[in-house]
Amino acid sequence: MKIVVLTGAGISAPSGVRTFRDAGGLWENHRMEDIATPEAWHRDPDLVLRFYNDRRAQLAQVEPNAAHRTLAAWDRDHDVTVITQNVDNLHERAGSHHIVHLHGELTKARSTRYPADVIDIGYAPIARGDVCSRGAQLRPYIVWFGEAVPALEEAAAIMETAELVVVIGTSLQVYPAASLTQFAPPAAACYLVDPRPQNVPLGYEVVTESAERGVPHLADLLGLPQSE
Repeated sequence: MKIVVLTGAGISAPSGVRTFRDAGGLWENHRMEDIATPEAWHRDPDLVLRFYNDRRAQLAQVEPNAAHRTLAAWDRDHDVTVITQNVDNLHERAGSHHIVHLHGELTKARSTRYPADVIDIGYAPIARGDVCSRGAQLRPYIVWFGEAVPALEEAAAIMETAELVVVIGTSLQVYPAASLTQFAPPAAACYLVDPRPQNVPLGYEVVTESAERGVPHLADLLGLPQSE
């Protein structure tokens, strides 16, 4: 079975990854305009680097939770693609093999001058003066507000092949990522896992639980593998 999963911040929050929109989230301490736009980078690159360096260091301290591990278990018997709005690497660390990162990856850096020049940096910080192989300053490999989402077309094409769609932990308020639910085939079974569902797409059944509880529960309902 072809399973396509769309995940947002709610799947990583139980692992301790701080979200942006919830109470106490990152936007309360930082304005989006100051740390997540091209203009912010040009205005104050040191602040932007410090923000993402802190996020990267924090990511090194957390682990995948039951939701990540359950999705990875589905890979054993099914063709699973995870399309994620998250920039963490918890899906990879849980064992999922096919992942599309819509908004970039925290453990990578890219050239400011040559966008295709991307390198793995793990959990290391990026500093002023760190450059790509062609001498241009490195920046976080993150899709900022106001930038195009390069993987969107690929993600939409994958969604069109789904037999089962599972949307987990996303408010479906951030576009264009939220529009991907519209690409699910009419015959696909579609589920939304969220403790406080909003903007439920037409035809989606809702599991009103946190990701950590709801994904294993959905696996049980559908007869899909559980994490070990």
